[in-house]
Amino acid sequence: MLTVIEKVILLQNVDLFTEVRTDELVAMAAITEEVEYLDGDAIYRRYDAPDAMYLVLQGSVRLHQDDRTIAVAQPLMPFGSWALFDEEPRVTSATAAEAARLLRIDRDDFTDLLSDQVQIAQAIIKSIAHRLRALAQLGQEG
Repeated sequence: MLTVIEKVILLQNVDLFTEVRTDELVAMAAITEEVEYLDGDAIYRRYDAPDAMYLVLQGSVRLHQDDRTIAVAQPLMPFGSWALFDEEPRVTSATAAEAARLLRIDRDDFTDLLSDQVQIAQAIIKSIAHRLRALAQLGQEG
């Protein structure tokens, strides 16, 4: 089991949370849960309601639509992040490509945390804005 400090360090590396202050990440770490899946276990399926985002701690997770692989999430890679913000059904399935240990952030717990600490939401919006600006600049270069 990870300590709160270890979870904070991991969350600092998630691009969505790069603008979130350390003390706010402590609150986020407190709502995370470590979960384990065996090779081939379904984490979620396409069209499921979005209920959580994940960060790979060990192993790997295949993100796919039926037999078509979209991406493979490796250690320290988040996936399912939009589930924290969007109510639309999942667009991919996530399946453990091998035994995997993940950090899970429940959508409802995250929403409750944001209602108490609006600064976290502001920091996440700032991170998304930076990311969109960087993508727009790449588009202008091409």
